[in-house]
Amino acid sequence: MEKMRELQEKIYRGELLTKEEIMPLVKAPLEELCQSADEIRRHFCKDRFDLCTIINGKCGRCSEDCKYCAQSAHYTTACGESYPLLSTEKIVEQAKHNAAQGVLRYSIVTSGRRLSEAEVGQVCESIRAVRREAGIEVCVSFGLLGEADFVKIREAGASRVHCNLESSERYFPFVCTTHTYADKIETLLAAKRAGLEVCSGGIMGLGETMEDRIDMVLTARALGVKSVPVNVLNPIPGTPYEKNAALTNDEVRRIVAVFRFIIPDASIRLAGGRGLLGDQGKKCFAGGANAAISGDMLTTAGITVETDMALLAQMGYTVVKG
Repeated sequence: MEKMRELQEKIYRGELLTKEEIMPLVKAPLEELCQSADEIRRHFCKDRFDLCTIINGKCGRCSEDCKYCAQSAHYTTACGESYPLLSTEKIVEQAKHNAAQGVLRYSIVTSGRRLSEAEVGQVCESIRAVRREAGIEVCVSFGLLGEADFVKIREAGASRVHCNLESSERYFPFVCTTHTYADKIETLLAAKRAGLEVCSGGIMGLGETMEDRIDMVLTARALGVKSVPVNVLNPIPGTPYEKNAALTNDEVRRIVAVFRFIIPDASIRLAGGRGLLGDQGKKCFAGGANAAISGDMLTTAGITVETDMALLAQMGYTVVKG
């Protein structure tokens, strides 16, 4: 506990921990680690909680071979649904519904390697309409776009780009072979050059080590990421990861707590797979996490906004834009 306290004090002085300082946290007593992570969260973020929702703006038949994904055209799964970009009317309708429930951030997510030029134009119209009619913040996850497209997206009214690193640079080739880690990093850098915030994390339970997870967040930190999604693999039948063992609640708690030590002022965001945790993430929200994706995920059911709002109020959080 004394060593952990020393790390906390270093963080409070505004210093970043090195990988050598972070690695011992992998073996630290869990309850002490989570308590310290929550103290760091309160120090930097108070009781602010960033809750966002997502809409599957374009679904299915993705050209990429990400081994966890039900939408990949490389695998045969129960996710047979496939449709082009949703209409502006549908996207705005869902945005209004989420805004009425108190959600302050709304993310439009599309399948595929990247949107075409025509699709970027169409979705920019949707973003403008959402900002005008729903007043909710807009985030986007449109694949491996370049700076020019991101400028258009920012000018349309979006504020943040999401592009998960998924894992460490070392492990990424075991996850996907149709694009590279460098492609991911360049996408995030292009979004930043265009004046957008960036959101990037990964999926836990792909077969990676804790060191891989730490390396991933160290990379995110170096890129200036302040929103880190923590997805827990939901093994989808028909994908190469269908037989992967599900992570336990305690494993996810440790991951979240360690991430808090790495980027102490970030929104550590429980995302896909949160419903697999018996308590729907409550212990993580008391151990360093201070953000979540609510509602349905892309191809699996999530936790309702109403349920999340009640839990967060019970825990003393205030939902704000993070």
